[in-house]
Order: sequence, then C-alpha cells, then structure tokens
Amino acid sequence: MIILEMKNITAGYTPEVDILHKVGISVNKGDIVSIIGPNGAGKSTLLKSIFGLLKPKEGKVLLRDKDITGLKPNRIAQNGVSYVPQVNNVFPSLTILENLEMGAFIRKDDYSKQMADIFELFPVLKERKDDKAGHLSGGQRQMVAMGRALMLNPEVLLLDEPSAGLAPIFVSSIFEKIREINATGVTIIIVEQNAREALKMSSHGYVLAMGKNVLDDEGKALLANEEVGRLYLGG
Repeated sequence: MIILEMKNITAGYTPEVDILHKVGISVNKGDIVSIIGPNGAGKSTLLKSIFGLLKPKEGKVLLRDKDITGLKPNRIAQNGVSYVPQVNNVFPSLTILENLEMGAFIRKDDYSKQMADIFELFPVLKERKDDKAGHLSGGQRQMVAMGRALMLNPEVLLLDEPSAGLAPIFVSSIFEKIREINATGVTIIIVEQNAREALKMSSHGYVLAMGKNVLDDEGKALLANEEVGRLYLGG
C-alpha cells in the first residue's frame, strides 16, 4: 500500500531558480526508501518539500492519498510525518528529557508510553536524561533528534543525512537504530551520503542528479548496478 507520493514536484528557494524539476517518488507503507545522489542534487530539498518547509511551485505531495502539498509543518506533523534535519536538530540548552518533551508539543494525550519506548530504543538517553543536549557527542545528539521526532508516534519519518559527521562507531549504531525504528512499522525516507549502507537496508531507492529523477529500483538492484556504483557509491 502506498503511503506517500510526490508527483511532478518542481520547487526552489527563489522564483528564478528551481532545485527540483518534476521529481516523483512513491513510498510503500512500512518500507525504508533511500534518496541518493551527488551534492546539490536536491535531496534535502525533496524532504523539505514533503514536510512543508518549502512550498512546491508545481506538483503534489500525497499522504495516504490526501493532498498535503504546501501545508504548514505542524499540520503535516499532525498528519503523521516527522522530520529530522541534518543540522540544528536539537535544543542544546535543554536537557535530553526536555528535548523529547518538546517533540510532543502538539500532543494532547498521555505520551508516557512513547517516552518509555524511546528510552528503550536509546538506553543512553535514559541514563543521561538530565544532561544538556549541548554536552552530548554527535552520535548522541542524533539519537536525541530521532527520539524527539518519534515522540509524535509518526507513520512516516524523514531523515536528512543522519550519519553525517559522525564517528564510525556511531555510524553503524545509527543505521542499526533506523532498522529498529522501521521494524516497529514506521515508514522511513532517508537522504544519506553513505549511500551504500543506506541502500543495504532499503527496499527501494531513488537516484537524483541536478534535481531530476535519474533512476529508481530496489535497493539491492541499485547496489548491484555498476553505473550507480561508479557514479554514486565510490566505485
């Protein structure tokens, strides 16, 4: 069952310049889908267009067949989509616990079960819940950011470069946590420069170049594609 679609999305940050040119993706419920491509391909712009941080000039974004194109981010979050940006994704002056509570800002119900589930997923966050997020390592900050996004119990989680700048020991840990989150039923769309590792865990992948769809296929098929390997996976 398709949970999210982008249809012929054209988007940019100025009236004169488009970053995405009639881009389309289709994501099945429960899948992990990777968006790969060179720097400047429009991958992060794609996620921002889904989450309402950038209003497309043309095309539609559909969530469960409902048109969410151009809705404000808080409305999109209420519809079951959470987003973890690459940078500035924690409140450094707040504690881990306060960061997670901020993630539930639009919830009116009891979210204690969700908090407990996140602490089970990221035990180090429970151990250090009273520490300021600004005192954490890069990998631990990424866990806080992912945990905060999960506080809304989303159906779809958007991840923008979750392994960027992390020490190797944290890279493998973050990818393992992404698998664990997906195993709970959360659909994940991931933009990732570590394309090889992202595709390994993805049911499907899309290759963007210069803001256009270049290729899409099953994750394992893209890994086996010699041209994709040469151009986007480091040989």
